[in-house]
Amino acid sequence: MTTIEKIVPESAAGPKHQSPRPTFRQRLSRWDVRYSPYLYIAPFFVVFALVGVFPLLYTAYVSLFDWEIGDDNPKFIGFENYSELFGDAQFWNSLTNTLSIFVLSSGPQIIMAVLLAALLNTKLRGPTGWRVGILLPYAASLVALGIIFANLFGTRYGLVNGLLETLGLDRVDWQAGSFSSHVAIAVMVNWRWTGYNALIVLAAMQAIPRELQEAAIVDGAGPIRRFVSITLPLLKPTLIFVVITSTIGGLQIFTEPKLFDAMPGSNNGGSTNQFQTVTLYMYQSGFENFSLGYASAIAWVLFVLIIVIAGVNFLVTRRLTRTTGLK
Repeated sequence: MTTIEKIVPESAAGPKHQSPRPTFRQRLSRWDVRYSPYLYIAPFFVVFALVGVFPLLYTAYVSLFDWEIGDDNPKFIGFENYSELFGDAQFWNSLTNTLSIFVLSSGPQIIMAVLLAALLNTKLRGPTGWRVGILLPYAASLVALGIIFANLFGTRYGLVNGLLETLGLDRVDWQAGSFSSHVAIAVMVNWRWTGYNALIVLAAMQAIPRELQEAAIVDGAGPIRRFVSITLPLLKPTLIFVVITSTIGGLQIFTEPKLFDAMPGSNNGGSTNQFQTVTLYMYQSGFENFSLGYASAIAWVLFVLIIVIAGVNFLVTRRLTRTTGLK
């Protein structure tokens, strides 16, 4: 005799246990946890899109037109502005001047910033006063600094030429020569930004655990050895940040050479454009020659150049830190 199994329908077994439906307050709490972080950071991205992304894209759009100020019907010319730009001798001169000033300022600036930070990290009397002191050039008016340095490097009555004569050297016409004007502008840039970068490096130095320094002292390591083997390796992220920001600022230099020009009625980087930078040439093209399309093309070439050089600096800095044992 076979056993007949009876299959009881699921509905006959009674209703399953169901969780209660969440209330509106519970759903609201879940939405708050899930979506509120995006709402908190949304203002930054909205502002960045309005003042960063949109002008960048609109500049690329304008660079494709023969667009002058007041022109309501600009003519579309494609990439003619870029082809004309790459054949423009004045653009290549301004690019050479920009790179020269950048090399003369950024390299010494970073080295001096690290050394100043190391000095401020020692036990000095009144450390707050020293830190405020090295930040004062950054807080001072840039127009005032430009006027002061233009007089310091003056040909006739400048203090720098006075010191050169005291040492038995000839006077230098700092504003007439290409290299001499680049040196003077680089000194102005270093004076303003070295203290700012030094405080950034100092903050990173003070975040290094004291136990590492104390262990090195116990092992007999001197100050220089501790600085090279402990401090510099742990400063790698900060140094990369300082290098990239210095690259961006150095290639966008505008105010210092503009204020350094002593020629009356000329703000284009000297009588023969001997220290005209890319941003000065862009200003001249857009607001003096009223060629907005050409100026926009200059802006986009400079943007790409900054990205390339900043990327190269990042890779070189990371490679150097690896080869020297910085991790």
